[in-house]
Amino acid sequence: MRIFNSIILATAIAAPFASAASAAPFDGPYVGAQVGWQSEKMRDVKSSLGVAPIDEKKESVTGGMFAGYDKTINGRFVVGAEAGLDFASDDQIQTSVAGNSYSIDPKYSFDLTARAGYLVNPQTLIYVRGGYTNARVRTTVTNAAATASASDNRDGWLAGAGLERQITQNVSARVEYRYSKFSEDDGMDQRHRVLAGLSYRF
Repeated sequence: MRIFNSIILATAIAAPFASAASAAPFDGPYVGAQVGWQSEKMRDVKSSLGVAPIDEKKESVTGGMFAGYDKTINGRFVVGAEAGLDFASDDQIQTSVAGNSYSIDPKYSFDLTARAGYLVNPQTLIYVRGGYTNARVRTTVTNAAATASASDNRDGWLAGAGLERQITQNVSARVEYRYSKFSEDDGMDQRHRVLAGLSYRF
């Protein structure tokens, strides 16, 4: 959590300088990067190799990049769209059942979302987010005779909420929670994330 506290502290320190920034900071295109904490829970996940009898949870560090576009309406409301690509570190889930070893390794995920928010003041936005997400996952099964691996794409949806604060004329910082659920008919695969990000606005 140290990184999130640092982002929030930096936002607070920069707040007195926000009056010199743009009057409509959340309007137009932007790009950014984010990092955070992830917890993923899997149970009986289906893959190209069949059902992996896994019932485990794994916490890891995640990070990635994003790009989007915002539009401010009537000076208070913000709507926008965003695309993101994320990776995690040390997020592989493993178990052994009946002499077989199973490993599920999420390689990356991307998402396409819409968000809508309200400006509590000209530099501070609170918002909700929702949309489509997809994870690329590699499954490996090992027994005494052989090892087999297969990669699959898992469709899903995500929802979240956050706060974003303008800290200079072109830079804003945000903290966000997201929940994702993948392939509801193919076992349980759900993900919780807390992310801190910085955006550059054009």
